[in-house]
Amino acid sequence: MKSLPDWLEFLEKLHPKGQAGIELGLARVARVQAELEQRQTCPVIVVGGTNGKGSTCACLEAIWRAAGYRIGCYTSPHLLAYEERVRVDGATADAAELCAAFVRVEAARQAAGGVALTYFEFGTLAAWEVFAAARVEAVLLEVGLGGRLDAVNVYDADAAVVTGVALDHTDWLGPDRESIGREKAGIYRAGRPAICADANPPKTLLAHARAIGAELFLIGRDFGHERARDGWSYWDRQGARYADLPNPALPGGHQLGNASAAIMTVGALADRLPASERAIRDGLSAVRLPGRFQRVRERPALVLDVAHNPQAMACLAENLDAMGSFRHTLAVVGMLADKDIAGSLRMLAGRIDRWLLARLDGPRGARAEVLAAAVGAGVRAEGFGSPAEAFRRAMGLAEEDDRIVVFGSFHTVAAVLREIGRAGSQNLQNWRDS
Repeated sequence: MKSLPDWLEFLEKLHPKGQAGIELGLARVARVQAELEQRQTCPVIVVGGTNGKGSTCACLEAIWRAAGYRIGCYTSPHLLAYEERVRVDGATADAAELCAAFVRVEAARQAAGGVALTYFEFGTLAAWEVFAAARVEAVLLEVGLGGRLDAVNVYDADAAVVTGVALDHTDWLGPDRESIGREKAGIYRAGRPAICADANPPKTLLAHARAIGAELFLIGRDFGHERARDGWSYWDRQGARYADLPNPALPGGHQLGNASAAIMTVGALADRLPASERAIRDGLSAVRLPGRFQRVRERPALVLDVAHNPQAMACLAENLDAMGSFRHTLAVVGMLADKDIAGSLRMLAGRIDRWLLARLDGPRGARAEVLAAAVGAGVRAEGFGSPAEAFRRAMGLAEEDDRIVVFGSFHTVAAVLREIGRAGSQNLQNWRDS
């Protein structure tokens, strides 16, 4: 039997476009799903949106686990290891479980005529196999790209969440929010809860929900939140009122929207997955998600964030402002070339004293020179061949009252996490003192 690294290498080569390639559509994955005879025996919740999908899944997972349910959660991409994508009862799937699932999916793929599944499609089917074997009581599926034609949409959502709609992946989803909104609304189902946490939802999303007869819940109209001095409160049109809630253990004011969408979803499915107010409070306090404004150390301050588009960068800027003052802020940045690099980096204007710009490997990685052009003239900037190299330079430059911010891509944050793991705390200290 292949090892997990062998399987992942196989998946990267299986489809003509490889791991980085995208080919939207449900026909291929549906053929193999039918061969696997996969059946839905528990509630399925699909979460889409430009930003906030992972945070919303993490909130839902934490709340329902606090209520005592065994939850399967499938998210992407991963940071350090593929196993992070598949969680059962809060724990990442082990390699043996995933390999066994891959064997079953490959056998079904061959029985379906050897259809060329993409890396994400194969992984989605395998995640379901892991959840079925574990007999989970609810399944959370995070959309990979868009919604309507994404592989997770082959499953029939009992409730679906769109966290927000912004410009990203425009080559695939369309040039504006209306086009993108229609694609994301494709995860909604007739007669079932359809939650939207975008305060200004595209008209196409609203029109599609009405056309299919989805039970639409809009933030600000049907549910919402209010800030308080030491926490926040939640309300919805179903009569739920929760005051003095703990702030989600995910930094940033924008997380209240994601947490509100999660609570609305819990309420909408209360007949099948009831959860007490105590479970909601305990879940919000317990939720964790690496790479979302993750503070790794304090002197110098080190923050990791996977923000990679203008909307996420605006949230990053807000979080940086809330941290207080620092002598200097150094940015370690690496981005993919198909992102809105200039629009994204513009959101950090005036907050960065020194830019350490890193090339990302692979066909989609942007060169440091491209990032430098987006940052513009008149700023202190250096180019590097990798995020690890840029990070080592940042640690060498930073004083105790400085701040280092690593952002721009999951790939960037992952590379720095690996570098931290290789170096250990003593070597981090040595870099700063050298």
